[in-house]
Amino acid sequence: MSIVNTIKSNPNLKKLVHYMLIPKGQARPRTWVKWFVNPFIHKKGKGSTIRRMTRIDVLPFNPFELGENSTIEDFSTVNNGVGAVIIGNGVRIGMSNVLIGPVQIGNNVIFAQNIVTSGLNHGYEDIHTPICKQPTSTSKITVEDDCWIGANAVLTAGVTVGKHSVIAAGAVVTKSIPPFSIAVGNPARVIKQYNFETNQWTKV
Repeated sequence: MSIVNTIKSNPNLKKLVHYMLIPKGQARPRTWVKWFVNPFIHKKGKGSTIRRMTRIDVLPFNPFELGENSTIEDFSTVNNGVGAVIIGNGVRIGMSNVLIGPVQIGNNVIFAQNIVTSGLNHGYEDIHTPICKQPTSTSKITVEDDCWIGANAVLTAGVTVGKHSVIAAGAVVTKSIPPFSIAVGNPARVIKQYNFETNQWTKV
């Protein structure tokens, strides 16, 4: 049995390891994890940049990858506590973005400013238990290659944004968007798609 499986199968050991990695009630890893563990586990591609004011709440038990020539701008937050965060090559994550895994972003994607992308949901069904104490669920968000996500957009758990699509500023994506589409609104709806026969973007 691997050391990971050993830890997961022993509740007391799992609780101890979790405490050693993260202070109780917090999401940010301890300093020793950031300095001496994460740099040897997570992948940062050649030419990539994480700005100094970015909050990187990543832990060793889920992957975090930043592709080549990609940038995460200041005041953004990346959290892989409940799922992997995988970012491709040539990606620009603008200022004040929030990425909570599980999230996978393809190559040559543009994220503008103040976008929330969260694969995490809190349970609320039991009205006798505070929401913060109810079980959470996760569902992977996928943003395929060549997409542009506008400022203040929200991508909710489980959605896929298809290749070379545009999500307008302020849109809330609650359902998957097909490739080569332009989506606007709350909830987001497709208003244009690319027509490969006419080589034009056409209204839906």
